[in-house]
Amino acid sequence: MKKTIITVVGKDTVGIIAKVCTYLANNRINILDISQTIVQGYFNMMMIVDMNDSSKPFGDIADELDQIGDEIGVVIRCQREDIFNSMHRV
Repeated sequence: MKKTIITVVGKDTVGIIAKVCTYLANNRINILDISQTIVQGYFNMMMIVDMNDSSKPFGDIADELDQIGDEIGVVIRCQREDIFNSMHRV
């Protein structure tokens, strides 16, 4: 399984989750786990997704999600699970 960590951070607006999840569904990326909070008007979401069935390379997906983030006024970042785990190991 090719797990990826996706984070979305920015000022809360209508449709953030819909836009990101629609992109993932259209690219056959399955959401395995999701956590979302809004604190004093700021939106924060973390997702663990499975990219096994996607036909696009990781780099293209990361770039396209970054572009979607620019369009809706949030920052969207993607990291492969192994890189994420290595960066957060104590």
